[in-house]
Amino acid sequence: MIDFTLKKQAADSNARLGTLKTEYGTFATPMFMPVGTLANVKTLTSLELKELGSAIILANTYHLWLRPGVDVIFAAGGLHKFMNYQGPILTDSGGYQVFSLAKPKDITEEGVKFKSHIDGQQLFLTPEKAIAIQNKLGADIIMSFDECPPFPVSYDYMNDSVARTLRWAQRGKKVHKNEKQALFGIVQGGEFGKLRKYSAIETVKIGFDGYAIGGVSVGEDKKIMYQMIDDCIDYLPKEKIRYLMGVGEPIDILEAVKRGVDIFDCVLPTRLARHANAFTLKGRINLKNAQYQNDFNVLETGCDCYTCQSGYSKAYIRHLFVCNETLGGRLLTIHNLRFLLRLMTDIQKAIAEDKFLTFYNNFIKNYN
Repeated sequence: MIDFTLKKQAADSNARLGTLKTEYGTFATPMFMPVGTLANVKTLTSLELKELGSAIILANTYHLWLRPGVDVIFAAGGLHKFMNYQGPILTDSGGYQVFSLAKPKDITEEGVKFKSHIDGQQLFLTPEKAIAIQNKLGADIIMSFDECPPFPVSYDYMNDSVARTLRWAQRGKKVHKNEKQALFGIVQGGEFGKLRKYSAIETVKIGFDGYAIGGVSVGEDKKIMYQMIDDCIDYLPKEKIRYLMGVGEPIDILEAVKRGVDIFDCVLPTRLARHANAFTLKGRINLKNAQYQNDFNVLETGCDCYTCQSGYSKAYIRHLFVCNETLGGRLLTIHNLRFLLRLMTDIQKAIAEDKFLTFYNNFIKNYN
């Protein structure tokens, strides 16, 4: 089981400094968690992830259920041994992927009917099955099965969806059998403040080891996203860890930390890397742009990642992408993940020194 300790509440905001104790060590929060959907953070080895400073990484229940299959991973000794990662792992419930494949008429009280994205096979996933799969995968943190509606939907639709997600959460908790795994509940409610509050209060009543804010970054604008957090976060227990699902843009992370969020995950840094985009302190850059053809500087002076420290220039990385060489995406993946992991360390330091808002303002001022 995990053990979260709130070490410090910032004097200048709702930002929180904490520690998360796991079987694999104790890690500071706020924290960014790299995503390894198919038991692999794309292009990187487990050792390289550790060298970047990662703690928790994510894997996806739905995808691993289909390939290689939960029985294969169980036979290997669980997810940690299968992917050779000696650190904490979180598995999501697969709900987001399922609902992107399902039609509204196929979402029932019992569960969700949908077709495999691989071969079109008809599948059916219930809250109980989602938990059973995750119990067998053996991650340290597992997620309740929830409905993640698209944006926007009507109030009535969302009201029904929230009620169903709460019933599913109760069903999932009831069958959760692996005492070594922490189970998180998920708050939904879309853009409707009343439903966000209700979802948070009722999810807390069920009782979970941590709480996630779901249904964000699904098409809404930034102002609405931040309001979604505001509408529910005060109703989550201060002594439990708070997880904002699917958010990885640096500004969004800062905004959420300011509001009291502890952990984040997103495919953004690796996805951007595969499309020649890099994070820098002055904003995101696209190395396919012609302006970098003769730019022999590293991505960012002072960056401590392998890509920058080894002297790989923007011009060279651009060349790799123009020629479809896979090394380009790998070098940017290393840089982008290190950028976000280093950002979290800087945030932790700023909170500890009661300088979070100063750091927040300076970062946003420079980041375009």
